[in-house]
Amino acid sequence: MIEVKVHDSHQFEKAMRIFKKACQKDGFMMELKERRFYLKPSEKKRHKGKKR
Repeated sequence: MIEVKVHDSHQFEKAMRIFKKACQKDGFMMELKERRFYLKPSEKKRHKGKKR
């Protein structure tokens, strides 16, 4: 779970920027995109081969 602590001195925009970077670094958004639609195992293999 990604957690960003916001202090009074931080602005909301800065906290959002830190959160987005943490999500990108963790690979959270890529995982969400992959899980959005179900892919059959045969389709996963086909996509995996195209990525390389």
